[in-house]
Amino acid sequence: DAKGKILTPGFIGSMNQLGLVEVSAVSRTRDAGEKKADITFDASSAFNPFSSLIAYSRKGGITTNVVTPRGGDSMFKGQAFVADLSGDLDSIVMSNAAVIVELGAKSKGSRAFEIQSLRHKLEDAQKALAKAQEKTDDEKDKKSEKEPKRDEKIINALLSGEKPLIAYADRATDIIALLDLKKSFNLDLVIGGAGDAIRVAEQLATAKVPVIIGAVDNLPSFDALHASLETAANLVNAGVQVVFSVSGDTHNLYQLRFDAGNAVANGMSKEQALAAVTANVADAFNIDAGRIAVGKKADLVLWS
Repeated sequence: DAKGKILTPGFIGSMNQLGLVEVSAVSRTRDAGEKKADITFDASSAFNPFSSLIAYSRKGGITTNVVTPRGGDSMFKGQAFVADLSGDLDSIVMSNAAVIVELGAKSKGSRAFEIQSLRHKLEDAQKALAKAQEKTDDEKDKKSEKEPKRDEKIINALLSGEKPLIAYADRATDIIALLDLKKSFNLDLVIGGAGDAIRVAEQLATAKVPVIIGAVDNLPSFDALHASLETAANLVNAGVQVVFSVSGDTHNLYQLRFDAGNAVANGMSKEQALAAVTANVADAFNIDAGRIAVGKKADLVLWS
């Protein structure tokens, strides 16, 4: 009997390592990173549907999660995958769902190098595609025609818009550089972290680029001097689509609804905060969930 109770879409977590990390301090339970990992890194085969953290997260109303690997030395951290939190062996809903790239401040070297490298990689792939299209049918039929490498196929998928690029960046200038890349290559871009996004809210809204932020991230850094508890509300009011991820590690995913509640306490409407953990996440990652509607999967939470 659901009378008097609240029904919502199942919440969608994102940008964490649920199912890939059980105990952060125990190395043999960590499968989210690999020193040699590059853009092709797909950690979904290591996903553990029986992780104790999955049932715990489900208690917090989370029914679907976007798992993102930590990668290795490359700026490309690998590819995200989507899992439901049923705890079943076949709970991977979508593999290779998005490409993850980490930009911004570096302990060694310059942030400019990786932005430049990303642009060059996209430019080279775009030129190669254009050159291939110029070839005649006879030239294409030759045995010498090379099959694109795995990483080239992934870059091509970014250029065609088949796959979103999730880029971690905080500083306003880094975000602007990413918006320039979106414009140049027509990328399906989502920005994660986005600590100083409020400084470029107008540009983000105009470009229709969603941001994934922590609702309670309000401590300043050299890359994000303007983070505050009102950031989420201010971004939404500026027309930016906001997605919430939890602050801290995978073990905090359970508290996603509390973070959304803090955003409501600091200026967001309840409907806006609910969208930030349901529909907006589904839209950013092309997931068939996040809404209660005819024809949609009955992926629901009934709250006491």
